[in-house]
Amino acid sequence: MSRTVGVLALQGAFAAHSAVLRSLGIDTVEVRTAEQLACVDALVLPGGESTTMSMLLERFGVLEPLRSRIHDDRLPVLGTCAGLILLADEILDGRADQHCLKALPLSARRNGYGRQLASFETDLDIIGLDAPFHGIFIRAPIVERIGDAVEVLAEVDGQPVLCRYEGVTVASFHPELAGDARLHRQWLSDAGLITG
Repeated sequence: MSRTVGVLALQGAFAAHSAVLRSLGIDTVEVRTAEQLACVDALVLPGGESTTMSMLLERFGVLEPLRSRIHDDRLPVLGTCAGLILLADEILDGRADQHCLKALPLSARRNGYGRQLASFETDLDIIGLDAPFHGIFIRAPIVERIGDAVEVLAEVDGQPVLCRYEGVTVASFHPELAGDARLHRQWLSDAGLITG
């Protein structure tokens, strides 16, 4: 049975995620409406600008259906950079009207590693991968608190940068820009959407 993975396409780096998923043979749809969201078996929340994405989720009528799919349907989700911020249960230094989806017990600080000039790249040792993964951090959030049930899959200088909780995986970095599909493959495998 064919499975479809959605990529939230309201704002941000959604096209690069779609390309990685297609390279793995995954049917992919860009999600902009609640109707499109209802038809996917998993979802990627890409990097971008988290406050803008939050406002657009509400404006396009996707916010509450997305909350429902995550909490009630246990929709597998991968959130990268701004996606991590949106999925957190607490946003530090966010706007008062910014929404969070409370998909995992984690506090995220927006631009925690600094502004654009503080962007950096580093090789990451990721649990489940057999060789380092090149992490690209662009105005990346810092994870300042995690709940006991959150699994840390990679760190930079003792700070979690890749975490998993039930069906939700979040990354402070941009795996879609690394030219390496292993992290997407691992998430899809964890979600039961592909084998191996």
